[in-house]
Amino acid sequence: MKDLLRCNLCPRSCGANRLAGGRGVCRAGATPKVFRWGAHFGEEPPVSGTRGSGAVFFSHCPLGCLYCQNHPWTAGGAGEEISVDRLAGIFRDLAAQGCHNWNLVTPEPWLPFIREAGLRAKDAGADLPFVYNTSGYVRVDVAERYRDLLDVVLADLRYASPACAAEASRAPDYPEAARAFVKWCWENVGPLELGADGVARRGTIVRLLVLPGHADEAVQNLRWLHANCGTGIALSLMSQYTPAHAALETPGWDRTIAEEEFLRVTDEAARLGMDEGWTQPWGTAVGDDELMGENMKPGEGAVGPRPA
Repeated sequence: MKDLLRCNLCPRSCGANRLAGGRGVCRAGATPKVFRWGAHFGEEPPVSGTRGSGAVFFSHCPLGCLYCQNHPWTAGGAGEEISVDRLAGIFRDLAAQGCHNWNLVTPEPWLPFIREAGLRAKDAGADLPFVYNTSGYVRVDVAERYRDLLDVVLADLRYASPACAAEASRAPDYPEAARAFVKWCWENVGPLELGADGVARRGTIVRLLVLPGHADEAVQNLRWLHANCGTGIALSLMSQYTPAHAALETPGWDRTIAEEEFLRVTDEAARLGMDEGWTQPWGTAVGDDELMGENMKPGEGAVGPRPA
């Protein structure tokens, strides 16, 4: 747990001594905190599969987006403090339920605990791939240290400019950090590979959420992905932005996206030949308890990720 002595588990590198009672910028302490867990069918099809993704929604988040759908537990800190043994038990329960994977939703503040719990679960006979489900605000050196938790990476790439990242998430360094992380994932975790059952075994999926008034951010990130990762990287183009949290009272962020904004992004993906992955229909509005996976469709002309 030495990473908690001067916490540097996210790009904010706040240096909090969490083992001595300090709290990081994300407000995480020295005991794992989980909001909920269970079989989840709301991810992209090869993550949810037919039996669900074993999602564990962790409390606290280093990013702090003004439109966060999960703000009661990411920003508000709702959830239950649990022991590492209890977390290992949750992993075992999810495996016993038949879930395809262990889906770590916003794991950054809790990586040392997750690793230990995963080892204990595996020692007890449970063994599923980890899905590292993240905002993309990740330090590459931390990803390298916890490489064993990144079998499948489900990463957002939200902003292309420091100004937009600062306005929406108080993180002007987000584009640099997230792009470095995605590039590292592409080079080290690799392209998405599916088993014979169509479920992800390893690889990288990048989510591009189109934001109101900022379709250009997604377009710029598409061009960056094309230049740095090529056309083989699996993309999830998302139209589901729904105002929540502080966005409800923030002009410009208090609306859903217009159809022409989303078409600008999907047209650019088609122009670049980036057809590996999925596209949400325009007008999809996904709340906390709704199922995103059922609203996904293959990208126009996509062949889909290749089986291993």
